[in-house]
Amino acid sequence: MLMQKLFKRMALALCLGAALTAQAQPAARPPVRIALIESLSGPFANTGEAVFRNLVWATERVNARGGVKLTDGAHPLAVQRYDSKGQNEEALAALRSAIDDGVTVIAQGNSSAVAAGLIDAINKHNQREPGKRVVFLNYSAVDPSLTNEKCSYWHFRFDAHADMRMAALMDVLKDDKALKKVYLIGQDYSFGQAVLREARKQIAAQRPDVQIVGDELHAMGRVKDFIPYAVKIKASGAQAVLTGNWGNDLTLLIKAAKEVGYEGKFYTFYGNALGVPATLADAGVGKVIAVADWFPNTPGAASQTFYQSFRQRFPQPQDDYVHLRMQLMVEALAQSLDKVGSSDASALAAQLERATVKLSSFQGAMRAADHQFQQPLAVAVMDKQGAPGVKFDVEGSGYGFRVIKAISAQRAEQPHSCAMTRP
Repeated sequence: MLMQKLFKRMALALCLGAALTAQAQPAARPPVRIALIESLSGPFANTGEAVFRNLVWATERVNARGGVKLTDGAHPLAVQRYDSKGQNEEALAALRSAIDDGVTVIAQGNSSAVAAGLIDAINKHNQREPGKRVVFLNYSAVDPSLTNEKCSYWHFRFDAHADMRMAALMDVLKDDKALKKVYLIGQDYSFGQAVLREARKQIAAQRPDVQIVGDELHAMGRVKDFIPYAVKIKASGAQAVLTGNWGNDLTLLIKAAKEVGYEGKFYTFYGNALGVPATLADAGVGKVIAVADWFPNTPGAASQTFYQSFRQRFPQPQDDYVHLRMQLMVEALAQSLDKVGSSDASALAAQLERATVKLSSFQGAMRAADHQFQQPLAVAVMDKQGAPGVKFDVEGSGYGFRVIKAISAQRAEQPHSCAMTRP
């Protein structure tokens, strides 16, 4: 009995000591949260999950060096998920939830239509409730209007817009002397429409000898069988397809083209991942061309180290889709938070529009006039892993992309028509 009482007293003393020790330790400071509003379910869930992995990796890097330094000390960065299901109304509901949760940094990109709706809603909210303002970081919504006639002080785009990407693709297409007929196809919403509009304009200016033998839009995310489209493409005699399609709409289109025996090229915005190389295999070698801010086979030791670090963090082949621009976006956010010492949206926006950010040998700068990030672009062509310039494959497919054109930030830059209203 005496021993039992002694053990009880010892246990009580240990519990009290632990409690006192816990009270003596400073409470961990709350994270600065980034509200990710994306398709995390439905037909484009794989694109949303790819973004989530990229943002998590970027925030882990910031947190590993101590987080962001606010006036009250260091805070970690954290990504909080909100599922938009790829729908505008769901995205707006997610925005309201994020604001109610006290988040001041909103991130979205995989739909220009959704981005446009978020910009309008954020503009109204920030004007109505100045004490609860938020900023919007856009990593992929590339409708040019978002930093032109629809530009907003609260919106910052870190991806090259569609006209910039198209100009980079045209740097390659214009030199394809064998090309005489091209087929244009895209998703029927603001981005897809902008891509085809700019394609018509630039082909007329740079290759007036090229005939556009097809020009059509299809419902986004609703077409399950692209065989009828592929049959039309083949019957048209087009030697190349130009498309801004992304996600399953691109994978299914290219798969259908392969099934009907189409042997032409594909000039794409997003043909370098998410199942496309594996779908085409040898049929895509030398034929699938993509434009991006960066490719895994970009020459240089820094690029190789960067890519290998991502693959070590996410070793599964299906997770192999790293976006340099998303890393630069989070670095720009961290840099701006450090400089203003607060997550207050007004102070943050004023700093973000002046951000010049560098990560390893990669860099870019936000243009204050329209909040369009300026960075280099590259065009690459699909080839077998092991071919010259193709050390790394994509998603374990055995096929990768060799860079054939590098475009400096100065050359990629385009004029804007933004007349920004500032608070």
